[in-house]
Amino acid sequence: MLRENRLYQADWLMRFYGFEVTELVSPTHPNLDADVDPKLGWALRNLDQFPVDVNTADARMLARIPGIGMKSVHKIVQARKFRKLRWEHLKAMGIAGNRARYFLVCGSRDFPAQDLTAAQIKGRIMKTSESKYRGTYGPQLSLFESQSLALS
Repeated sequence: MLRENRLYQADWLMRFYGFEVTELVSPTHPNLDADVDPKLGWALRNLDQFPVDVNTADARMLARIPGIGMKSVHKIVQARKFRKLRWEHLKAMGIAGNRARYFLVCGSRDFPAQDLTAAQIKGRIMKTSESKYRGTYGPQLSLFESQSLALS
């Protein structure tokens, strides 16, 4: 079930967010991360591209920030024509601050930029995550396990 969900998320990112398959999986990362969604996994592997200034970044880069969906990207692009955006504006737009805060900066001091490693960011997000999959499923069965296991 979890693998199916991750594949669906990866497909969605490629179709609607402009990701390439080689950005989501590669020879060095041949599998999707089971702990986090593919977009967050990509962001954690590409910390050199962050933080992104929400008031100046192009729509393509805004769409790559975990916690920001395409509807929010369009809202941000429209709203920043009229004012400099701060966290309270982003929150009102539906941005998931618990994820996005590690990958963007804006005209606010609510979430100051921090120099964190990918493992630290992942740990903090997982700690506050309300994932319906975390801790729900045990190890998945292989289709290629020995017949003796299937018969028992």
